[in-house]
Formats: sequence, structure tokens, C-alpha cells
Amino acid sequence: MAQSIGDKKARKECSRVMRWTAPVPGHRLISRCHFSLIVLIVAILSGCASLPPGSDFPKNASSALAHPEETRLGRQFEKAAREHDGNSGFRIIPVGADGFLIRMQMINAAERTLDLQYFIFRGDETGRLLTNAVLHAADRGVRVRVLVDDGETVAGDEQIAALEAHPSVEIRFFNPFAYRGHMTMFRAIEFMFNASRLDYRMHNKLLVVDNAIALIGGRNLGDQYFQIAPESQFADDDVFAAGPIAKQLSTTFDEYWNSALSIPAAALSGEKSSHAALSEHREELKEESKQLKADGIDYVKRVATGEPFNGMLSGRLPLIWAHAQLICDSPDKKKVESGAMVGQLMHRAVANATIAVKTELLMVTPYLIPGREGMQLFKDLRQRNVRIRVLTSSLESSTVLLAQSGYMHYRVPLLENGVELYEVRSLLGNSRGSGQTAAISRYGNYSLHAKLFVFDRQKLFIGSMNFDQRSMHLNTEMGLIIDSPALAQQVAARFEAMVQPVNSYMLVLRPNDAGRPPSLVWRTQEDGKAVEYETEPARSDWQRMKVNIYSLLPLDNEL
Repeated sequence: MAQSIGDKKARKECSRVMRWTAPVPGHRLISRCHFSLIVLIVAILSGCASLPPGSDFPKNASSALAHPEETRLGRQFEKAAREHDGNSGFRIIPVGADGFLIRMQMINAAERTLDLQYFIFRGDETGRLLTNAVLHAADRGVRVRVLVDDGETVAGDEQIAALEAHPSVEIRFFNPFAYRGHMTMFRAIEFMFNASRLDYRMHNKLLVVDNAIALIGGRNLGDQYFQIAPESQFADDDVFAAGPIAKQLSTTFDEYWNSALSIPAAALSGEKSSHAALSEHREELKEESKQLKADGIDYVKRVATGEPFNGMLSGRLPLIWAHAQLICDSPDKKKVESGAMVGQLMHRAVANATIAVKTELLMVTPYLIPGREGMQLFKDLRQRNVRIRVLTSSLESSTVLLAQSGYMHYRVPLLENGVELYEVRSLLGNSRGSGQTAAISRYGNYSLHAKLFVFDRQKLFIGSMNFDQRSMHLNTEMGLIIDSPALAQQVAARFEAMVQPVNSYMLVLRPNDAGRPPSLVWRTQEDGKAVEYETEPARSDWQRMKVNIYSLLPLDNEL
């Protein structure tokens, strides 16, 4: 059954390609190519523009629901917040499949408003099930706003734009490309001539229902992010949030939604999506939403049970009530960094919380490219004897070799400074703490995607920010610093599980003779026995060769 997801994807993609190409006469195909080239040329000629195409398109400003207490969820959590001294309620969602279930169930519970803000919204099976749930919410009269970044879209992801024809739905794209197709070459050419704008991406992940409850963290929307696709699993975390913090999160959504960089879908297509297209899409979604199975688990049936969402509403799965600080970059982060305008830079808040650590810092980040400022931060902590332990990607588990190549330069200096480094394995020996089942882990395609900091096991950061230069300076990010020993210790326990030798490589330095620099050794456990690798573990010699070639490029500031 696990294989059926890939098979179904292939069939759908094939039929989608046939639908776009087979019926089109030759002259119309040529016309489409000409049109794409014209768009690309216009994009290149306007490469110096600071605003994206469609920025002059008329759009209405809007804001979050003013009176969430008029909804069932708003009333429940307003009362609960009063009973907990005005704090907010939180529950971490570490299991990938639960991340999918709770999103579906939150969307199904919406009464008045639904806001989604994501870096990636895939048009795969879970993505289309979520789209169908959003469409049903709109049918109930819920006002829907969807804001998606345009940097990582692939063929099929444009399916969400069909919902624009619904009177209750608005779709906007953050800092879009002018070229709307999916030919990599065309996108690369446009990027090359307009890199200063297109290199700036919105990496935020947020779902808010009725301005009363929210889900925030590192997960994008797609099969691999929910850890149910055999070919790829991205382990990540969300935190469910209710109470006063939900209104603060809505405020940040409104700021991005009304930004000049957020462009209506109609401005890019030239016209609003047609009702005919929506009707066709609705029928496709209806047929596809009947089942989603992976490794024998029927996820559509699990959505219908209402769990885990109902458990959190009833108190059977209790929330932890605590104070939290929302930290978020301004939509115009580039201008804020350059001093051209006043705004927010969240990496400063994370750095301040980090430098305040007294005894121990735990960090989970898939991309570790600290740069000069990050290395100085680590050095300052180590001079105060703070223990620093970091879990990041191994070469064999990495899905972004460019980022891995940047990280390679920092391993020896980090270890020499006393930072403890662990690299997650792609084939886990124990799935405890991994966010997925042992059955899905056996495919050996585990990758890290979570972004977590634990400060002295008293506070934690959870959000979208990696500890790399791109998150610090090129992407917009958001997250929460939650003042909760209980939540911090939950994350710390999972950290301890994932750095066990059966699940990760511990990096150590081995001294060499004759004044040569120390060499790296990877220690792990296989078949119950301790193992050491002097050559970096990789999926193939070709993968190892590619990352070594990439490591010669001066790209740290882009990674």
C-alpha cells in the first residue's frame, strides 16, 4: 500500500500533463511558448524593479476577525485564558501525520475566518485534501485568505489558485516570479536577471482559525512534511496555540497579507479564476478526497474521528498554559536590515534568548551555517562553560546539498570550540522521537526539517527559522519563544532520543601526527555494535563528490 502513493502521484501527474498538452494543436503550443518568452523578456527588462509583477493590481486591505468571542472556539479559549491568568495554551505536535490531521480538523471547525500562510503548499495528495477542506469551509461562508510564497512552486501547486473563483476565497502570492510556468530554465533566467528581488522569500508557516486558535512551526504543506510518503520524510514540529497569542499571530498575518509584496492570483493570471475551472477542480478534489492510505493507515478515516483536535478541545489532551513571545520578521525585512525603514528582525530576539542561556543550549536545525555572528555566539557561550549540543543533517539524510556543503566548513571549528555535533541518520534504528512510525522509517528516507532551541530546559523556541544565513538575512521567518519548563523538557526528551547512536552520528575529532589538522570521525551504532566511520557516510560516492565540489563555491551568504 505504501507504494500506491507514488503510483497514484505518477498517474495524476501524467494525466495532468496529457490534459495540458495532448488536446493543444501545434500552433497553440507555439503561441504559448511565444507568450512565455515575452513574459520572460519583460521580467528581464524590468529586473531593477523593487516590487513584483502585479503590484499595481487593485486589492482590498483586510484584517482578522474583530470579535472571535462570537465563535465557539473564541468563546472557549477566551474563558480558558482568563482562568489561566491571561496566558495562552500550547501543545506541541511532533508527529507528522498528526500535523496533517489537526490541520484538516481545524479547517473543518472554522466558523467565520480561515487564514493560511505557507512557504510551500504542494498540490500532492495531502495538499489537495487540504484544498478540498478549505473549499468546503468557504462553502459554509467562512472567509478564506491563503498567502503562499512563490519561490519553490512546482507543477501542480497552482491548483490552489482555482479557488479564487469562490466568492469567499482570496489567494495571494508573495514576491512572485513574472513567468508563471514551471520550466526550470525560464525561472532560472528570470532569477539571474532579478536576483536581488527574487532571492527574498517568505518562509513563514501559519494557520489561524477564527482568530482564536493557530498552528505555527516549521512544517510546509505536503506529503513529505507529514511523514507519510515512503520516498521522503521531513521530520518537523508544530505547536497548537490558543488564547491571546492567536490574536498576535493574526496581526502578523494581516501585515503580510496587506504588504505590497503580496500579489493577488488574478494579477498574475490576467483574470480571476473561472467558475467553470473551479467546478472542474471541485469534482477532481471530491474524487481524490475519498481516500488517502499509506502503510495500511486510512488517513481520511482518521480525519473523521476528530482526533487529536477534539482531545485538545475537551482537555483529554491537555494544553500547557504559559507566557509566550511572538517573534516575526517584517514583510520588508530587507529594508529593515538596510536601515531604510523601522521594523522587526526576529533573529535578534533569538540571539538575545540564546546569549542569556546559563548552563545548556539544545538546538535542532536541518541547516547549520552559523556565519561569523553565529560562531561568535557559540564562542561566547562556551567561554561561560555553557554546554551546546546540536542535531543537524548528515550528508546521507540531506536533501539540499548546497546547504550541506556550507555546513561542512564549520564542523571542525565548532568541535574545537567544544560544541557537540550530531548528524541524523537517514535510516533510523529507533523511531522514538522521530515523528513517524517504524513502518515508514524502514524506507531509510528520513530527513530533518525541525527548527527548535531549548534554553536551559526552561524555555524553547519553535518556528520556521533555521540557524543559517538565509533564515537570518534573506528569508522572512516567524516563531514563538515559550516560557514553559514542561514544553522545554518534552522537546529535550525527544532530542535525547534522536541523538542516540542508533539514530545519529556523533562527530568527534581525531588528532593526527606531524602537525596535520585533526580529522573527523562519525560514531554510530549498527546491529547493536559501536561503529566508527573515517569517511563521511553518504548515499553514494557521487553524492559525496557533488557536495565536495559545491563546498568550493563561496555561497555561505546564500545558504
